[in-house]
Amino acid sequence: MHDEKDHLPPEAAPWRRRLAAPRLGFPRWARDHPDRLVYGSNESGTWEVYAWDRSTGVRRQVTDRPGGTTLFAIDPGGGRIWWFDDTGGDERGRWMIESFDGSSRTRASRSLGPAYHAGLVLARRFALIGSSDDDGTTISLLPRDGAPRSLYRHRRHAMLETLDREERFFAIRHSEDGNAMHMGLRVLDLDGRTRGELPSEPGVALRAGAWSPLAGDYRLLITRDVLGTLRPAVWTPLTGAVDGLDLDLPGEVSCLGWYPDARSVLLLHGYRARTELFRYDLQSGACVRLDVPTGTVTDARVRTDGALCYEWSDSRTPPGVYSGSRLLLSPEEGPGPDGVPYRDLWLDDLHAFVAEPPGPGPHPTVFLIHGGPIAHHADAFNPRVQAWVDHGFAVALVNYRGSDGYGGAWRDAIIGNPGFGELEDIGAVRDLLVKEGTADPARLLLVGHSWGGYLALLGAGLEPDRWSLAIADAPVADYEAAYADEMDALKMLDNALFGGSPEELPELYRERSPLTYVERVKVPLLILAAANDPRCPIRQIENYLTRLEELGKPHEVLRLDFGHGAHVTGDVIRKVETQIGFAARHLGTPEPR
Repeated sequence: MHDEKDHLPPEAAPWRRRLAAPRLGFPRWARDHPDRLVYGSNESGTWEVYAWDRSTGVRRQVTDRPGGTTLFAIDPGGGRIWWFDDTGGDERGRWMIESFDGSSRTRASRSLGPAYHAGLVLARRFALIGSSDDDGTTISLLPRDGAPRSLYRHRRHAMLETLDREERFFAIRHSEDGNAMHMGLRVLDLDGRTRGELPSEPGVALRAGAWSPLAGDYRLLITRDVLGTLRPAVWTPLTGAVDGLDLDLPGEVSCLGWYPDARSVLLLHGYRARTELFRYDLQSGACVRLDVPTGTVTDARVRTDGALCYEWSDSRTPPGVYSGSRLLLSPEEGPGPDGVPYRDLWLDDLHAFVAEPPGPGPHPTVFLIHGGPIAHHADAFNPRVQAWVDHGFAVALVNYRGSDGYGGAWRDAIIGNPGFGELEDIGAVRDLLVKEGTADPARLLLVGHSWGGYLALLGAGLEPDRWSLAIADAPVADYEAAYADEMDALKMLDNALFGGSPEELPELYRERSPLTYVERVKVPLLILAAANDPRCPIRQIENYLTRLEELGKPHEVLRLDFGHGAHVTGDVIRKVETQIGFAARHLGTPEPR
């Protein structure tokens, strides 16, 4: 593990400068002291937590951990910062508390043992802490001074969401009926009693947003499926009323928050992997588009003074945090070089982006497969995409069945049929790019992380004659062993995705496991495996590697000492450099510079 920022020379290649460029995440401000903010940044060479006092302009680094820190919050008064302390990226840990000025640091509770994160909500006098382990999910109330008490516990996965302004009621998502893909919403009081319920329904996604900012106003913003499309609504749990918003927008819409007077709400409209922001008046129904450039907003909020803040980028432009057209928060160093724009590609309902190097095709082409599977490629800046383009590759970003952002039917199309449908979609884009002369059929790569890594290995075994190389970063390689070792929340997700556990559906799990097809693999493989990964555990990857060795299949391995993702800039660059170098050795493309 090393800090690329400390020794990256100014004449370094553009792809290295993009990956090493400091990034500042969307800030979170204290509700009652909005000039006190916290945000995440890799300015030090590692993703850590920073505090910023806007009244004085002073910023300081809060955390300094070998593997980085990505979970954090600030309390309503702005006096205390909370951050999650795990071990080596294993995601199992405890909450720590530090004063805003850095004068004190302590563990949040010595009686709450290490667990996986399942939500955190901070109040003036207490905290609500969601924790998950092999026995299920617990939500505990921790007073400022006193012992924690349990408010909710269930064997199946749940997630703590949000607390009302008067700190009387909190919302959770839960999978008590066994469906972790479509969870129900519940509101409870501080005695653990249910005060409102929206049960889960097959094919219906429910998500909780923010409570009204006004005292005594117990309305909660939610997002739900309406005829297969995500739409916002206002739920009053104490009465059961659910009032949908009247919208004439073609894509999926979610609520990001309230305006200070609670008469209007901030909406995010996602359509064809790009986003727009709207202000919606709850009384008149007027929906006004806000002046935000075309691209992707990853987060946005309205401050207590009514100012809109948002984080934005597009395929060419590195991300920034803006207030209006002005950069609100920017690193001392520059953002790194711009990238090439994406072009859209449609094949019936299937959408993909393509990034291309200069000059005529056909080009060696990387199919960079997103993880999730409930996620999607967006018109947003991705330095990994640009790194491949810098080395002469075209990059295809396929929003296969199972991706969100294209309606409930598309998102849920892989339920009961994981793996195969996604590869069919990726293969269809492959054929189209070859036919139009963009992709060189003799130099085609499957590259992915997490679920994308799973699909890369599965494709290399199922379709050995269609691909030239495969690179799998933190993949599911042996599904049965992965299920046995993964964190409990992912077991619940696999149960919903497959329709049961490996004990209940052994043939389906075997059919959809890359290990089943390892004998059919013909192309060289590169596998990246992290020792502390709780999502795609190391043992099941070792099983796959052992079988490759026994069969004499050509492969390379990069072993890493962190968790599911890399939060140290040097590790990120090392991973990308290894992948591009692997392709260069086998395809004759340029070596990483």
